[in-house]
Amino acid sequence: MDAVVKKFPEPADRSDVRPSREEAEAAVGTLLRWIGEDPSREGLRETPARVVKAYEELFGGYNLQPGDVLGRTFEDVSGYEDMVLVRDIDFHSHCEHHMVPIIGKAHVAYLPDDRVLGLSKIARLVDIFGRRLQTQESMTAQIAAAIESMLRPKGVAVMLEAEHMCMAMRGIRSKGSTTVTTAFHGALREDRDLQERFLAMASRRP
Repeated sequence: MDAVVKKFPEPADRSDVRPSREEAEAAVGTLLRWIGEDPSREGLRETPARVVKAYEELFGGYNLQPGDVLGRTFEDVSGYEDMVLVRDIDFHSHCEHHMVPIIGKAHVAYLPDDRVLGLSKIARLVDIFGRRLQTQESMTAQIAAAIESMLRPKGVAVMLEAEHMCMAMRGIRSKGSTTVTTAFHGALREDRDLQERFLAMASRRP
């Protein structure tokens, strides 16, 4: 019996409109053919649909904004004024140049000014920016700017440590190398002692 080949519509020329799911699946089928594969073979028949579904999750950060998770804060802090640090937040992102994974950890701190965030909100903020096409430098700056804008703390510090698969899997193929980026706002930028304290706390390992 002849194999059933799933037909994909040709993508429409509508650069100002978000493509449909069918058009996205057709694009995956085109890429499969371009690399020399046969999208009609059994193992690949559902691959375009699976890839599009996976992209919905991997790049779901475009459907969320920082205010969606940072909108609620707490004022009852019992006079707490010291640094709040959430470290070792796992994140996965994708390089905007090659669309291959960036895998790393984020360390985020702020100095409260009357209000604090729920700790899970910081991890969710990292996730929002991670689930977009990124450069590590941009992602670091975006996290810091979002916390400063929404919370108005006395200071903010962000450190990202990540391995870039665009270096490990292609090009120079340098495995295990880590890129570190930082962003400092307010008191954590102006006060060198506070900055060094953050770096020491963020880098500490059990």
